[in-house]
Amino acid sequence: MKNIIPPKEYKLLKKLNTPVKIQDFLDSLKINFEPEGDTNFSPMTVLEKGVCHCIEGAVLAALAMRVNGQPPLVLDMTANKNDFDHVVAVFKKYGKWGAISKTNHAALRYREPVYSSIRELVMSYFHEYLDDKGRKNLRSFSSPVNLKRFDRLGWMTTKEEVNYISEYLVKVRHFSILNRNQIRNLRLADEIETRVGQITEWKESGIV
Repeated sequence: MKNIIPPKEYKLLKKLNTPVKIQDFLDSLKINFEPEGDTNFSPMTVLEKGVCHCIEGAVLAALAMRVNGQPPLVLDMTANKNDFDHVVAVFKKYGKWGAISKTNHAALRYREPVYSSIRELVMSYFHEYLDDKGRKNLRSFSSPVNLKRFDRLGWMTTKEEVNYISEYLVKVRHFSILNRNQIRNLRLADEIETRVGQITEWKESGIV
């Protein structure tokens, strides 16, 4: 792998040898507001531009994990029509699951490796997965997807967009977290919860 990834980028990724370091690095990158339309930047492009949104950050995090001997796993969480999906990189430590997350919002962030199952990890995002009307919109999740399946397409080193990763995450099997009765009886988040959900880290100004 060292002979595949360019030396400068390999050296940087090699230093990101823990989930905490990877998360801290992602937090230092600006949010990609996609001013010119939808993007699926590759890890090399993210490092070049210094910007990313959730799936771009998750794929970069997965690559950093792989460079440091861990499986490159990402997880898709899907919302209803009122909200957007969210993608995180997931990892296991001492038998428990955690998540690395690039987000512009206050709550959908890093998760410590304290969760016994993927569902348990996903549910830690449920009450914070709000829209501006206080609706709780998280509905399903995928199993962890190992990005090694895309090695033949060069996802680790290309500067082309990696649309095939997002396309796969859309079609892979997802597991529902609520039934109809549970959905029908959801309480709207109160005013304070909703206001917290509206806190963002980066302000859109027309420039990413």
